[in-house]
Amino acid sequence: MGIYLDNAATTFPKPEQVYRAMDRALREIGVGPGRGSYSRGLDATRLVFEARENIARFFGVGDSSRIVFTHSATESLNLAVNGLLRPGDHVVSTTMEHNSLVRPLHRLAEKGVEITWVEADRTGLVDCGAIAAALRPNTRLLAMSHCSNVTGTIQPVAEAAGLAGRAGALVLVDAAQSAGLLEIDVRGMGIDLLAVPGHKGLYGPPGTGILYVAEGIELLPLLVGGTGGQSAGPGQPSDLPEGLESGTPNTPGIAGLGAGIDFVRETGLSSLRIRECRQVGALLEGLAGIPGITIHGPRTAGERCSVISFTVAGFDPAVIGFRLDREHDVSVRTGLQCAFSAHRAIGTWPEGTVRVSPGYFNTDDDIEAFLRALREIVLLSPPRHKVAKKEDS
Repeated sequence: MGIYLDNAATTFPKPEQVYRAMDRALREIGVGPGRGSYSRGLDATRLVFEARENIARFFGVGDSSRIVFTHSATESLNLAVNGLLRPGDHVVSTTMEHNSLVRPLHRLAEKGVEITWVEADRTGLVDCGAIAAALRPNTRLLAMSHCSNVTGTIQPVAEAAGLAGRAGALVLVDAAQSAGLLEIDVRGMGIDLLAVPGHKGLYGPPGTGILYVAEGIELLPLLVGGTGGQSAGPGQPSDLPEGLESGTPNTPGIAGLGAGIDFVRETGLSSLRIRECRQVGALLEGLAGIPGITIHGPRTAGERCSVISFTVAGFDPAVIGFRLDREHDVSVRTGLQCAFSAHRAIGTWPEGTVRVSPGYFNTDDDIEAFLRALREIVLLSPPRHKVAKKEDS
């Protein structure tokens, strides 16, 4: 089946219990929650409620109704910023953000929301002093990622959130690369809005995500419509989570997400972190020994999540990725990884990088096979033609 090293995009494979939970939800339940008082409908309602409770405990949320199910972190981020911000508001964000945050903020800027983009250094790290300097009396929101999907850099989110909170601003954190790998306690870290995908470090299926909304924050919904209850009038319910969850939920996906969080909890965040740090350390050491390679981002595994980006002198990143796939059956990500501003910050725009992201189910043999294949491409053959189309997400 080849070697899969693109877990920063989607973890693969999933734990067996995730497949079983989704299969059961499809075969034995088969309906959505809140859509019927018969036994199948009640089973679906119970399944979704238990998953919501599970997620709330995992992130230190006291009231599970503040957990809103979405189909992705992208939807969660869009819901957060579009539901909260109005013309005249000021937002502080950073140059290390994924387009899932950059693009909705850019659209809001066209409608009168002012954005200050705090520059990162060449390792992808954002300085809290620069964040403090960017905060204003009318700053409504600090929006930033916990870990970069390009360099893997772990940002000082708790410190930055403290600065924003003291300045009267709310804090939105994109935890796409950190959830399931680093400890996240929303109350302890001062996070008001947390956007999380289900399909990455939580080992759930694609098409799942969550948004945590702190008490006292009211968001306008992205969608209005059927919520499974409060159907007596035309107005959208304001209660959470239903008011932000119009349409039939992805019950099999939510079942899989709940099972994925069970896997993470049973395995232990510390065990997951130790395993991935060991793999990242082996990659950093191996890459550093190949002539012509530049590693972008922090130099040690402890300063990163499970992401490494590199470039090779004389080679287009897309060519490296193409040859790894076609000649060695190794899957990596190339290009700009949907984060053009991050690549500008670290000096790899417009070509981008080769990104390697190991996951829990990768083995030491996988890491060595990748390094062996890369050495063969770089050292034993000259650069080849550029491929016609680069991968870019």
